[in-house]
Amino acid sequence: VQLQAFGGELVQAGGSLRLACAASTSAFTAYAVGWFRQAPGKEREFVASTNWSGGSTLYADSVKGRFTISRDNTKNTIYLDMTRLKPDDTAVYYCAVALHSAMVIHITDVDHWGQGTQVTVSS
Repeated sequence: VQLQAFGGELVQAGGSLRLACAASTSAFTAYAVGWFRQAPGKEREFVASTNWSGGSTLYADSVKGRFTISRDNTKNTIYLDMTRLKPDDTAVYYCAVALHSAMVIHITDVDHWGQGTQVTVSS
């Protein structure tokens, strides 16, 4: 499964942004997917995950209530809608697929990574 993430850009604090991640195969629809992020000088961290159907979701405490993960299996695409953005949300955002886990929470769950898209939130 190849993934391509896009949508990252420079946005002001308090603004909104939608990230998307397109998969190369419809087999993607059978697997859990998620988003991670990595800020400069920090480790990559979990942001959000959803199961194969999109019926279950999980979020990091730092984004709960502000970010929403969703998927459109007819388009082989997952989304991350980000609202009330903060400078601390500045990072490279990566989409991910897990072939053997019900959700993608830990880096060790990930089997395939997207290439990352930069989100910069100015204060």
